[in-house]
Amino acid sequence: MFERISTTTNKSRDLISIGRESELYTKLILFTIIYKNITQSEIKINIHSLRYVCGRGVWMSNTNTKRMGKMTITKLSKITLTLGLGLTLAACGAESDSAGSSENTEEFDTTQTINVISREDGSGTRGAFTEITGVLVEDGDTETDNTYSGATIQNSTSGVMTTVAGDPASIGYISLGSLDDSIKGVNIEGVEATPETVQDGSYAISRPFNIAYNGELSEVAQDFWTYIMSAEGQEIVVGEGYVEAVTDAPAYEAAEDMTGNISIVGSTSVTPVMEVLVEEYTALNPEVTIDVTSNGSSAGMTAAMDGSADIGMASRELKDEELEVLTAEPLAIDGIAVIVNNENSVEDLTMEQVKQIFTGEVTTWDEIAK
Repeated sequence: MFERISTTTNKSRDLISIGRESELYTKLILFTIIYKNITQSEIKINIHSLRYVCGRGVWMSNTNTKRMGKMTITKLSKITLTLGLGLTLAACGAESDSAGSSENTEEFDTTQTINVISREDGSGTRGAFTEITGVLVEDGDTETDNTYSGATIQNSTSGVMTTVAGDPASIGYISLGSLDDSIKGVNIEGVEATPETVQDGSYAISRPFNIAYNGELSEVAQDFWTYIMSAEGQEIVVGEGYVEAVTDAPAYEAAEDMTGNISIVGSTSVTPVMEVLVEEYTALNPEVTIDVTSNGSSAGMTAAMDGSADIGMASRELKDEELEVLTAEPLAIDGIAVIVNNENSVEDLTMEQVKQIFTGEVTTWDEIAK
């Protein structure tokens, strides 16, 4: 993206963002501008405001560059500088093209050992994922989580994402609403994880985002709960990439002079959308303070049951013993995206392959990429 190119003359120009495919054309324009400015008599150029970043095709302001001061260009220097800048632009283009070519031709090494990344015990995402994929085995009243013993355990959604983004051989799972370009979501049984496929049921791995409380809510906590389930609250849910839990929700009517404090504790997966809900609600009710603690679904349900939190968050179905004490309601429906590094060539997995990977039955990528 181009930002303002500044000189001490009145020749400042704003250049608009352009695509990589028109980079050569842009360099020609830049060269013309530079030549025209430099060949003016007695021009002083603020060097630190002009910095070309090779390989990205962008001019940047001095916001993040080292200050270099001003210099006066003599007539001879003007010609030299013009030629030098032109050669620099050409060299940068060659470097960029070379790097792009190398990047595009590099192939993923399928002989690598699969590095399994999982969530911690007590995570609602782990509980839902292992149950749906068959990693968790139930035998009567006994449940056995067969997650691969060699898996790397992360205590948060961001921890899983960071680990997978930095390791080409890794695989993990996260809330669909947290999926971004730093990692790649793989299709499951040929179906991409999207809010639409979660809603129509074609994507196989999904779960509710539940909120729960014990006894009766305070007036202010009840008002916030009402806001979450309102048309405005559910619009936020959809806007954050989840599926609404309440259809045809009523509009929220803000009460006058609402004040008080609310404590919310629980799932790291639910936290991002909850924080947006809190921000919008407190904008309407500025005298209300809401504290959100992100520490896992089980911790959230425990806090709600023992009264240390007004509302608990869980990214899974509640257990029978929790339902005996708590009143719960889903605020959203979320898919669980299976994620790999962007360099990984795998695009699709079956549910059986997911189970085999996360139980350690399959240990190398070439067993999947056959």
